[in-house]
Amino acid sequence: MRTLTFAQALNEALKQEMRRDPTIYVAGEDVGVYGGIFGVTAGLLQEFGEDRVRDTPITESAIIGSAVGAAAAGLRPVVELMFIDFIGVALDQLYNQAAKMKYMFGGKARLPIVMRTTCGAGMCAAAQHSQSLEAWMMHIPGLKVVVPSTPYDAKGLLITAIRDDNPVVFIEHKMLYGIEGEVPEEPYTIPFGQADVKREGTDVTVVATMAMAHKALTAAEELAKDGISVEVVDPRTLTPLDVETIVNSVKKTHRLVVVHEAVKHGGAGGEIVASVVEEALDYLDAPPKRVAAPFTPVPFSPVLEQVFIPSVEKIVAAVKEVVT
Repeated sequence: MRTLTFAQALNEALKQEMRRDPTIYVAGEDVGVYGGIFGVTAGLLQEFGEDRVRDTPITESAIIGSAVGAAAAGLRPVVELMFIDFIGVALDQLYNQAAKMKYMFGGKARLPIVMRTTCGAGMCAAAQHSQSLEAWMMHIPGLKVVVPSTPYDAKGLLITAIRDDNPVVFIEHKMLYGIEGEVPEEPYTIPFGQADVKREGTDVTVVATMAMAHKALTAAEELAKDGISVEVVDPRTLTPLDVETIVNSVKKTHRLVVVHEAVKHGGAGGEIVASVVEEALDYLDAPPKRVAAPFTPVPFSPVLEQVFIPSVEKIVAAVKEVVT
């Protein structure tokens, strides 16, 4: 099978869906002429024209607000917030309007909005351009939260998101755009709420999201040298969360480590651990552990940033703690 980068897989998903459905349009800062700062929307303006690919002013509230109105009126907007750090500017439009309209109107309103955005550190972009804020979005009823880690997952999940009649927050870790993987040429979907077991194992379950899924797989290779068999589970979506697959894995391995780049305090890892404890406490042979960032803004200093980001070494150390 051919290989694509993460960014190319997303680009192909957008093009295939826009060809299929003329009600889909793309809008955001620099998505048209520039093709997106990470190249995800490259070529869309040339193929679909200015009516369906709109460069917007630097005003996130208008980007999301206009998408809410367009979606309620029958279009299917795919809008881009350049960095998730800017989501606060449009929070009312997202969590008070898009997330609630279907519920408040008795199911009569459809809000098929995809909000694509980037997260994560690793580029020395400092505290206002490097955050991982997925836990904010998990806490809002009415929003679906998607966190792909591979090109294959990125394409399939984005197509699913575009076809969904509910608002979806689609979060892309900026350090993943250049990774390559096998991606089918034809359109395909990946159901939300269906985790992927990236590696089978018997001694410990490691649940990891986005860029951390790759570090977890690297850690699993290192731990295998010491005779420790690690099962790596990638949730792929945080809302809905596939608790069943995670719990079944823990019932097999009897140990749990959760890894995410967001700060530990109030992060998605706490929800995952709580879900496992509620459903499989008696299967645990050791207390669950979380590997996450410290409760501090993301440093600008390259040296400090690398300390901030959870490392393979920290994952290895956490696994060894729960298996000994």
